[in-house]
Amino acid sequence: MKKENAKTPRSAAIKELVERFDSQDLGEELEAMPEANFEVDLQRKQHLFVLDAETAGKVQEIARKKRVPSQKLIEDWLHEKINEVG
Repeated sequence: MKKENAKTPRSAAIKELVERFDSQDLGEELEAMPEANFEVDLQRKQHLFVLDAETAGKVQEIARKKRVPSQKLIEDWLHEKINEVG
């Protein structure tokens, strides 16, 4: 006999919801739902900086050893240096 996967009920529920949304007009249900109000702040900016291949390689090696993404390692180092100076 086939043993049921623990995810089966969730998968079945998702399939059921998909079928419901695909087969019915949900206009009335959408009108009955409460209005959602939220703000979006898109002020965060990212800046790219160029590293030579040797430096990038060393950063990646250190990041691997520390088990952190290279970007996070560089960001942390820059914050430390800025705090020292600032």
